[in-house]
Amino acid sequence: MTKIAVIGLGYIGLPTATIFASRGFEVLGVDVSEAVVSTLKEGRIHIVEPDLDVSVVAAIKSGKLEVSTEPGPADVFIIAVPTPLKDNHTPDLSYVKQAARQIAVHLVPGNLVILESTSPVGTTHNICEWIAAAREDLRLPHQDPTNPDIHVAHCPERVLPGRIMAELVENDRIIGGISPACTAKTIALYQQFVRGECLPTNAATAEMAKLAENAFRDVNIAFANELSILAEKQDVNVWELVRLANHHPRVNILNPGPGVGGHCIAVDPWFLVNADPERAQLISAARQVNDFKPGFIIDQVINAIAGTDEPHVACLGLAFKANVDDLRESPAVEICMALSKIEGITLSVAEPHINTLPDQFGVCANIQLTDPETAIRTADVVLLLVDHDQFLNIPSQIDLTNVTVIDTRGQWG
Repeated sequence: MTKIAVIGLGYIGLPTATIFASRGFEVLGVDVSEAVVSTLKEGRIHIVEPDLDVSVVAAIKSGKLEVSTEPGPADVFIIAVPTPLKDNHTPDLSYVKQAARQIAVHLVPGNLVILESTSPVGTTHNICEWIAAAREDLRLPHQDPTNPDIHVAHCPERVLPGRIMAELVENDRIIGGISPACTAKTIALYQQFVRGECLPTNAATAEMAKLAENAFRDVNIAFANELSILAEKQDVNVWELVRLANHHPRVNILNPGPGVGGHCIAVDPWFLVNADPERAQLISAARQVNDFKPGFIIDQVINAIAGTDEPHVACLGLAFKANVDDLRESPAVEICMALSKIEGITLSVAEPHINTLPDQFGVCANIQLTDPETAIRTADVVLLLVDHDQFLNIPSQIDLTNVTVIDTRGQWG
């Protein structure tokens, strides 16, 4: 296994391709976006992630990493494409299916196919079926577990944006094959760079383990967010409440926020709910609490600007978490979009990790992307949505005494 094709060069695919290239593998990175491929060929990257830009440039200059819009022959094919939700909270596997069909034409006996995309239980098995339908000349492991032509496994990513390059190497990995032979072959590959433990299981368990990890976090965040809603009604400072409660030796309440974002926690629990909605009651309730929270913040702003002619709101942050440029499923974006529709309002948005407002804002005359000081200077309300490091010292640098401050992150005390 010396040549690897990585399908999808986003927040997981590009770092994964780069790590393999740095270990001496020949890597073909594939993305459907011509803009992404062109950017990488120019020695730049299209996402913000510490240490990734230097690693990508080094990999491309060494010749170990090539990029293209089309896959080609390889020994290993890693699928790292999006698995978003449809409007009815059902999983959209069209990108995975398209990737499986794209690589099917290039497969030869001995190849290994790995799904890294977080997916509903059964998706790895589906990949076998999609490939089998396209290549009747090949034996897949769901047809012949002991002697397949193609090995197929699931190895879900479990990294934190902002620490991806380190955690790809350091974190334990769950590896589940369609058969034990598929698992063993995949473990042998990942042990080339993973210093953490490679934990063997089957594909379905690996798929559900990743969903369980994110649903666990979602449920705990929902508890914190619900506390913040209850505390506001009781005129209790939720940040002090959490700090005091956490002095109990067996209590560790998370900090609340404006909702839950990112491609993982805001999306993956729905895969479990969709598979068994009658039984997934707690997971479903947590999703509803966290999806409710942005509306609660919007109502706080509306109450704060009531009676103000032509109100001006400074919105600090659009990313789904601190110190990244990732806007996927961001509650901050949802909140700003909703506020922009209020008649007479003006929004000044400060997001230090982007240069232009995302496309979903369209052409909105009442929204401008600016720096924090400019945004706050004429604001009636300052809404802190993301706890970026750049915002930490604002209260000591800018006078906030004459504005209403809504701090959804507890960063300012």
